[in-house]
Amino acid sequence: MRKRILIFSKQQTHIMHIAIVGNIGAGKTTLTNLLAKNYGWEALYEAVDNNPYLEDFYTDMKRWSFNLQIYFLNSRFKQIVEIEANKRNVIQDRTIYEDAHIFAANLHDMSLMTTRDYDNYLAIFDNITSFIKPPDLLIYLKASVPTLVNNIQARGRDYEAGIRLDYLSKLNEKYEDWISNYDLGKLLILDKDKLDFGANTEDLSSVVEKIDAQINGLF
Repeated sequence: MRKRILIFSKQQTHIMHIAIVGNIGAGKTTLTNLLAKNYGWEALYEAVDNNPYLEDFYTDMKRWSFNLQIYFLNSRFKQIVEIEANKRNVIQDRTIYEDAHIFAANLHDMSLMTTRDYDNYLAIFDNITSFIKPPDLLIYLKASVPTLVNNIQARGRDYEAGIRLDYLSKLNEKYEDWISNYDLGKLLILDKDKLDFGANTEDLSSVVEKIDAQINGLF
């Protein structure tokens, strides 16, 4: 990868918050790692490994859907509070908005979350998001179901082995609907089917150039 000069100087006063969104297996964590190293920023990850509900959820989605979504909602809100308090540039793996607009909504549509629980969840989400700022730049990793499945299989998490294809497909539909109406800030869409930034330095350089073009206009 060719040497780059970072566009952010020590005199930068605006704290940058870039968030990476996308379906399960889209490559969010990989891109978060790479961008954090490139810019020298802090990486914030989704609470997966220490999540007490995730394995149970994939075993019995209907029973554990509300518990899981409340856990993620609280975890994500805590991250945002830390972002605003610490005044550091960050790359965030997944957002609080996906919790409501994608995952909780999809669970309700699939009758895996009751309307009572869903309405309660949305009320909590609306209260929380009234106090927070959206990211400066949202990066959406768009990926087809075959790409998602290949990535999920490659990382070999036992609790993800039973993820249903129709579940991934419905999540993709939710993402497309949400992204098409996203108006909270700058948006960059990357086609993961055509990119392998984890293994191809040219692909990563292309992604970084696109991000630079977007965030240059924020100062």
